[in-house]
Amino acid sequence: MKKTLPKYYPLIPVFAAYLIMFLIGFFVPGMWQMVALLAFYCALGQSWNIFMGMTGYVDFGYVTFIALGTYGMSLGITYCSQYEWLGIGIIVIGFILAMFLASLSALLEAFIALRLRGAYFAIACIGINEGLRYFIEGAKIWGGSEGLIYFGALVQALGRDTVNQLTSFWADFSVFIIAALAAFLNMHYMRSKIGYALTAVREDEDAAKVMGINANKYKTIAFLTSGWLGAGVGAMAWGLKLGYVYPGDVFVIHYTVECIVVVLLGGAGTLLGPVVGGLIYGLSKYWLAVIMPGFQLLIFAPIIIIIIVAAPEGVVGLLKRRLKGTRLEMFIE
Repeated sequence: MKKTLPKYYPLIPVFAAYLIMFLIGFFVPGMWQMVALLAFYCALGQSWNIFMGMTGYVDFGYVTFIALGTYGMSLGITYCSQYEWLGIGIIVIGFILAMFLASLSALLEAFIALRLRGAYFAIACIGINEGLRYFIEGAKIWGGSEGLIYFGALVQALGRDTVNQLTSFWADFSVFIIAALAAFLNMHYMRSKIGYALTAVREDEDAAKVMGINANKYKTIAFLTSGWLGAGVGAMAWGLKLGYVYPGDVFVIHYTVECIVVVLLGGAGTLLGPVVGGLIYGLSKYWLAVIMPGFQLLIFAPIIIIIIVAAPEGVVGLLKRRLKGTRLEMFIE
């Protein structure tokens, strides 16, 4: 037991950051929405980093999982809200559907895209994302381009007071739970056979295969895990919180770009990186939008470029280098 505990020390600053964020949002008036936004970016960064950080594969179609998570929750609420005896169980059913849809998508993408590398993999993921979006719109499934609006059905099934609590607090709180779970799984994979195999794949996939590593198996595990977590964020932060879903809103690729920015700012392949990147990106986006509405993207773009150029390994990578040889080194991963 004593030998296994030290390998989880890097989780301490991550969980501490999430706890501080939660306490600030809960006890400081007017801060909850900003903290919820930060938790959203941290959770997405942690989830996306599980696959990209370990394999080096850049999934530009990651928003597919977030979108399918949103649709899973919306379908569960839309079609099960008529059964009053289910009560809060419709949320559970929606979450299960979100995981099911994410699993189907991840396995399909693993079969098609994970056989490719580099730019070909990225293009294939984008193609799957866009193809699924236009299939939903063109075939008019799940409401087609008109989407699904189910907030009224949710209120009718659970009552306005319960829905207000779910959408204003519990949906955001669940994002904290998903972020913490993503951090734990990331740490566990890093210190397990899966992480070692994926590191070998990232460094030289052909050499790893020669050494007997089943690259497709381990890539699929990481891809599926990352997809589940992304779908969970979509189900709770979008599906439950908003009460509606439109394909033109949830399949937008710029959410994937935000994941990339968050991870690169903090440090790809690190545990603390997505948290630091999420805080930097979320706070900058929030305050610039308040101070200079309409100009935030124009100002934020050069800030990101400066940070990435100054610290190519990310803020946490730079911090690890500075703390090397000190007692604090064991807490930074």
